[in-house]
Formats: sequence, structure tokens, C-alpha cells
Amino acid sequence: MSWIEFWNQDTSIYVSARHKALHYRQVARDIAALIDSPDAVVLDYGSGEATSADIVAARCAALDLCDAAPNTRLKMAEQFAGIANIRVLSTEDVQFGEDAHYDLIVANSLLQYLDEPTLDGLLDLWARRLKPGGRLILADVIPPGVSPVTDALALLRFAFSGGFFMAAVLGLARTFFSDYRKLRGELGISMHAESALLTRLRNRGFSARRMPDNIGHNPARMTFEAIRPGEQGR
Repeated sequence: MSWIEFWNQDTSIYVSARHKALHYRQVARDIAALIDSPDAVVLDYGSGEATSADIVAARCAALDLCDAAPNTRLKMAEQFAGIANIRVLSTEDVQFGEDAHYDLIVANSLLQYLDEPTLDGLLDLWARRLKPGGRLILADVIPPGVSPVTDALALLRFAFSGGFFMAAVLGLARTFFSDYRKLRGELGISMHAESALLTRLRNRGFSARRMPDNIGHNPARMTFEAIRPGEQGR
């Protein structure tokens, strides 16, 4: 099984419906806060189901949701069919789309599932698809040394504040025996040192920095902002 096949099925990664809803709501609010113009064209790459994408769409002119898993795209297409400025795209749609099209591209909780050649290809693709002055946000990046225990504690804190603590405790126990844990052991999880990822972005001409806060509920992970050279809007 690949990571795409894993995410193309119903998974136990969310411990309850409330967990899933609150997760996507917080991510959507964090992304919406990054949008600095109502005319912005935004791409959420590797979006997952993005069940609160309407929050993001309300802040911009156009929102493209891209995910590699066909079943995920189907769910999003059904949920957001009535919202005119949301499109659901495949990775191929983005690959062959118009250059210099987006003001903002967000890849949240994605880099850990990418090998080195795939990440390099996507960084080149995102650079090409951004407008001059456009921003790339790489979020929920796992630094070396962060263990699954740290992630579990972050989930429990999020669950306590969100009212699904017991479901989180039971869900963590289920995860120990789940396909996710098995697949993580087989395929591994990619981790990125702050300095190495900044160098990778700057070598492509981006002006890059680590942001003070991570998108989502886990403060042990990192979010980066990379700005494509040039004046925005030209």
C-alpha cells in the first residue's frame, strides 16, 4: 500500500467525527488568516477532505483544492458543488495548469509523505505556478527528533480543549494496531531540518522564513513561508 492508497480509503487517523471536523476547521481558519486580498487565487495542495474549505473560499476570489486520492476528490466535489469559487483538481490538473496563476499555495501536513525526488519536483512545480510575489506555505513540517509521543500529546491537548478526549485516548490505542502505523514503519515519514528546508527554498530563488506559529494544533511542527521573486500582481 502507498500513502495515496491509504488516504483513498476510510482511515482511523481521525478518532471521531468531531476530531475530523475540528481539525479541518482550525486548518481552514489558519489558511484563511494568510489570505491578504479578496482577489487572491489560492491553491490548497494535498488538501485532504478540507471539510471547512468554505471558510477559506469566503476570503478569496478562487480556491482550488487538489488531492491525489480520487475518493477524497469525489467527497469534496459533492460537498462544495454549490460554491462557485471552489474547484476540485487532481494532481495532473495542477501539473499541466497555467503558469503564474496563484497568489498563495498551501501544502499542509504533506511533506512527511513525500520522498526527496517528489518534493524537489513539487517545489519546482509550485514555483512555476505562483505569480511573481506569490507565497508558498509549507505547513505542519516535522523536524528531526519529534517522536510519535510528541504528536500523541499534542492530539490529547487538542482533544481536551475540543471535547473529544476519551475518543482520542481510544483512538490512539487503535492507531497502535492500525494500517497507518504499519505503513509508517514500512514507508517511513520524511522529516526536515529548518536550515535544510530554508536552503532548499532559497536555492530556488524564494525568499524564505520559518513562521512563528504552525498551522493546525501541533506546535512541535513547523510552518514556512516562501515568496517568489517579483512584484505581486504583475
